[in-house]
Amino acid sequence: MSPLGDFAGKSLGAGAAKTQSTDGLGKFSELLVGEVKNVNSMQMDANGMVHSLLTGGDVNEAEVLTAVQKADLAFRMMLQVRNKLIEAYREVQQIQI
Repeated sequence: MSPLGDFAGKSLGAGAAKTQSTDGLGKFSELLVGEVKNVNSMQMDANGMVHSLLTGGDVNEAEVLTAVQKADLAFRMMLQVRNKLIEAYREVQQIQI
């Protein structure tokens, strides 16, 4: 699915095109914010499991390791998405009109 959602590929008038890009931008930003919150939640859960393991709680070591690895992978993926967005932003800045 495109970042513009259902509006991608439709030919609309000038006023509708402005609404289209604004709505698409809102959906894209909501998606990014949601995923950052998801990564944060995964990291907090992994930290809680590690704390529970170290304080003698009833947790499985394999589950703790898996949670930590999932949180690490999600964070690395988020960093790569951020890097690509920054790279794209810099390319757009260099476009001469």
